[in-house]
Amino acid sequence: MPDTTARLLSLLSLLQTPRLWPGSELARRLEVSGRTVRRDIERLRDIGYPVEAVEGGQGGYRLVAGSAMPPLLLDDEEAVAIAVGLATIAGQAVSGLDEPAVRATAKLAQVLPARLRRRVSTLVATTLPFVLAPAAPVPPGALVAITSACANQERLRFHYRNQDGSTAARHVEPVRLVAAGRKWYLLAFDLLRDDWRTFRVDRMTEIQATGARFKQRRPPAEGVEEFLRARILDMAPTFSADVTLYASRTVIAARLGDHLGDGTLSENDNSDTDTDTGDTCRWHSHPDTVEWLATRLLSLDTDFHVHGPPELVAHLDALAGRITRSHR
Repeated sequence: MPDTTARLLSLLSLLQTPRLWPGSELARRLEVSGRTVRRDIERLRDIGYPVEAVEGGQGGYRLVAGSAMPPLLLDDEEAVAIAVGLATIAGQAVSGLDEPAVRATAKLAQVLPARLRRRVSTLVATTLPFVLAPAAPVPPGALVAITSACANQERLRFHYRNQDGSTAARHVEPVRLVAAGRKWYLLAFDLLRDDWRTFRVDRMTEIQATGARFKQRRPPAEGVEEFLRARILDMAPTFSADVTLYASRTVIAARLGDHLGDGTLSENDNSDTDTDTGDTCRWHSHPDTVEWLATRLLSLDTDFHVHGPPELVAHLDALAGRITRSHR
């Protein structure tokens, strides 16, 4: 019985490689007869593995999709990749997947060899995902409906909540679904406005494919990636930071470089701070998102005091709390 079990596992490992396996090659790999291979194929089918037989001179066996999810055999690298991926899913903007990810992680950890458990735990423990933007979770069903419409070139109808809180019906030709900054965006041609638009998926409700097909339009002149980048930035609120930096103006100017933009960097007399640390300067940034402003401040490698806006202060507080919790 152990020999049969080991042989079945070896056969299953071969079949999980996506290709057509001639029976003679399987017999050679397993060092058994063709009759034994056929018998083992039937055993795999009996326990739920959908093994398809292709007749003819170029025929053979292959594992196909079935009605249920059978157990999988993974090599070391695949197992580590899946375990690390599951550990990071909870931080992504797809609602309802965090608990299944925890259950799957527990099941995988239970059967991982000790050497692989150490690799996974080391990777997870020493990796801190530095995510600046808050998540905007979306239901998996919304993503499935949108991606299906994009793949089938099928028009969509939905209700969309604008930044001012108002809601409007939309009728679009969906082209691309993009994940950026823990948010999901849809690039589509808006039929009512006769122009390209970008929609945040978490603001879309009552998503419904119409069944009407469309012919792919020419993408925006600046290209899909540049268009998406510009529109996503346009959709985010921007602020101008007012910050005292505890380093000389010369040092900070060199570290900011081109990122100074249309902001200003001036000497500071320390009159509005309680700390006398020598050279300081005052940075009034150009308008940008709190995520970008926080990134620039943290990259300057110096202490600082934020005078405003309060949105930036709140964002930095949230970051500090997240980093502290992760460290503990």
